[in-house]
Amino acid sequence: MENYTVKRLASIDVFRALTMFFMLFVNDIPGLSNIPHWLLHARYDEDMLGFSDVIFPSFLFVMGMSIPFAILKRMEKGDSISKVLWHIGERTLALLVMGLFTVNLESYDGEAAGLPHPYFAMIMVVAFFMIWNLYPKAENWKKYLYLGLKIMGVVLLLGLFFIYKGSDGTTFEPRWWGILGLIGWTYLVAAIVFLVTRIRLWAVIVAWLLFLTLSVLAHADVFHLPFVPSEMTLHALGVSGVFTSVLLIHFGNKENPYKFIGICCGLALLMLILSFVVHPFWIFSKIQATPTWLFACNAIAFFLVALLYGLTDVCDHTKWFNVVRPAGTVTLTCYIIPYFWYSAQSVLGWEYPDFFSGGIPGLFKSLVYSLAVVWLAGGLLKLHIRLKI
Repeated sequence: MENYTVKRLASIDVFRALTMFFMLFVNDIPGLSNIPHWLLHARYDEDMLGFSDVIFPSFLFVMGMSIPFAILKRMEKGDSISKVLWHIGERTLALLVMGLFTVNLESYDGEAAGLPHPYFAMIMVVAFFMIWNLYPKAENWKKYLYLGLKIMGVVLLLGLFFIYKGSDGTTFEPRWWGILGLIGWTYLVAAIVFLVTRIRLWAVIVAWLLFLTLSVLAHADVFHLPFVPSEMTLHALGVSGVFTSVLLIHFGNKENPYKFIGICCGLALLMLILSFVVHPFWIFSKIQATPTWLFACNAIAFFLVALLYGLTDVCDHTKWFNVVRPAGTVTLTCYIIPYFWYSAQSVLGWEYPDFFSGGIPGLFKSLVYSLAVVWLAGGLLKLHIRLKI
């Protein structure tokens, strides 16, 4: 099993694409009127699992699924442990930096800083692409051109950092790290867990159970870890994805896929039962990152893995998802584009007709917008513009 050959799985790409597409959708619907409450995020103290509350955890889960295959592929190419660790550190740092800028953008005071909010956001996005674009391999002058663009991007970000003024005198600081920062911390922990456990099934089971337990104990006030976002719950989602991929490596078999699919369905049922077992102690809450929410989201993710694995890797129905497939390969690009999109709309003074301000027309507008972002990211890829960390 240690000589496992890495194969790209369509189900992981499709799962990632769907979560990214719906993340764009749920981020666009706030502000719409007359839409079903179950589509929205639950309030802090509301005992509800809204559709919006399951997208981010699903993304963390599938990110965790990607980690074993990415690391195994690097090792297959001859990368040493130290080189893999360096890569993990680089990716984590990039996500943390982008997360810090995007979360501080929420409190940015353009009037106090002297640079209007939309321009700050657009320059930020341009700098991200200059630094972390996947440039083509080049020699001679092109190599130095790409290096120059990276340096210019760093200078732009530093400039934004130094001119930053927050509302009510706040400064540029971590706050809650932002979505990308939370992804970064989860990625770091899940990647290290896999480096320790590798594809030893017993070891990854122990790690998975440990992180689930840590989430429960932290919310039970048995202990608290400083500087750990979400009291281990988000990390538990990432490690759950790692565990699923190790199961897939051991039991995934296209000729006889029912063992893996059955295991995933069994785990989904177990997680669902656990969510109701702990519900008397904690509400379903994404904002509080409760164990109840963790178990319910794990149940959904395990079921989706079984379903998508059967549809794509087994039955070869991958084409069914072609409309959103670019979001599975240019995921970070898709996530960053809206920061430029909304800012450009503000600068141009372009607003949607009132007809699209709510109800079914509003939801339709958000779906079309999400598809447009995905297709735009796919088009940029053809021009060699793609965020890659």
